[in-house]
Amino acid sequence: MAHIAAQNFMHICRHWRAYRKFSQLDLALEANVSQRHVSWLETGRSLPSREMVIRLSEALDIPLRERNSVLQSAGFSAAYSEKELDEPSMAPVLDALNHVLQHHNPLPAVVIDRFWNVKKKNKAADLLLGIAGDPEIFLQASGGGSEFNLALLTLHPQGLRPFIVNWDQVAPAFVRRLKSESLALGDPAVQQTFSEYIELAGPVNDSDPHFESLLPVLPLELNIDGLELSLFSVMSTFGTPQDITTDELRIEAFYPTDEKTARFFREVDRAK
Repeated sequence: MAHIAAQNFMHICRHWRAYRKFSQLDLALEANVSQRHVSWLETGRSLPSREMVIRLSEALDIPLRERNSVLQSAGFSAAYSEKELDEPSMAPVLDALNHVLQHHNPLPAVVIDRFWNVKKKNKAADLLLGIAGDPEIFLQASGGGSEFNLALLTLHPQGLRPFIVNWDQVAPAFVRRLKSESLALGDPAVQQTFSEYIELAGPVNDSDPHFESLLPVLPLELNIDGLELSLFSVMSTFGTPQDITTDELRIEAFYPTDEKTARFFREVDRAK
């Protein structure tokens, strides 16, 4: 049984090292072990301890979901649980999310998972995501499933795309972002889903990362029946997560790039 585990682990270890474009020396330095030990682990001459598997996973920045697979490949039990947000043990996380969302009003903020499914949102985000039409109608038209997906909404021809004035700038940047995230996660399900979303966008030249704009951020410029909005977003994650759900959650907070956009959200908030 140990031999089978060693065989599985050495292949997975080599896979992730190559995936991260690390040499054996790079991994050894990052994990603070000898290059010889890395070599012996990858050839099966040595069996890894549980602590060594976790150390190498941290050095390779393997997501918690995939770390469980690495541990199991070496013959150890999974170390990281995956809980629903409404479970009692997740109360501190849920409280933190609600606090951030509430205090970001009157500006939009959403909580998304690794697929960009919207798990929570504040009132301003309800306004922003519904300003181009009923989200439920979009869900039915897009065939995207039961959960509202921010990436699908952005790229789908029947979503926000017709209202994005600077599509030629936003689309390449967003496609690169999705590709980068799918590579970082190393999750085939995410890669397949993002590939389908990107295909919906049609031809997009994402090979040139340079833009003519000298702004420090790339704004999302919208024109919805004459209503002009200009926003950029900031993505936040949890520090030192020990749960898969928490590890994969992100908060995307939107900010105005001009006073006209800021005034729109303030006035809508006062009118409620």
